[in-house]
Amino acid sequence: MKIGICGSHRTGKTTLAQAIANKTGTNLVKTDTNAVFIQQGLHPSQSLDFSTRLKIQKLIIQAAVKIWQTDNFVTDRTPIDFMAYTLAEIQGDTEVDFVELEAYLTECFAVTNQIFSKLIVVQPAIPLVYETGKAALNKSYMEHLNIIVQGLCNDERLQCPTTIIPRDIVNLQKRVSIAILK
Repeated sequence: MKIGICGSHRTGKTTLAQAIANKTGTNLVKTDTNAVFIQQGLHPSQSLDFSTRLKIQKLIIQAAVKIWQTDNFVTDRTPIDFMAYTLAEIQGDTEVDFVELEAYLTECFAVTNQIFSKLIVVQPAIPLVYETGKAALNKSYMEHLNIIVQGLCNDERLQCPTTIIPRDIVNLQKRVSIAILK
């Protein structure tokens, strides 16, 4: 089984992935999107023009595909997350090469369908705690990403089964049970 945990930042994805790995004896494969930014001489939170952002996102999925080449694993990020963060950057006046964007989205859906056997969406629900070096504690932005993730998980191009953990489920063991049983 290849399980991908997706959702906004600061929702407990990595914690849930670790708990599932511990419970099932599956390998935990942690993604490191920050490393890709750093390798390119950038910081994940800095403002980027959309062309540069898309270039970085393409490098992120390439790096992730390399670490997802194992038989059984659970991971704390998926191409759904990569698409959500990319799409969240687009505003009404953002200059976007739509053909390039569509090619990226197509690649992300294809990778998801080829690699993952199950996706688990973790919604914003747990109390937010500030941590140095972690993503911003902006509840509105987190909700924005949550809705984009759920939309992507309902896109006809996605063929991977998806389970959405209800917001009111914040207990880690209950989250693990939902992720494993459905």
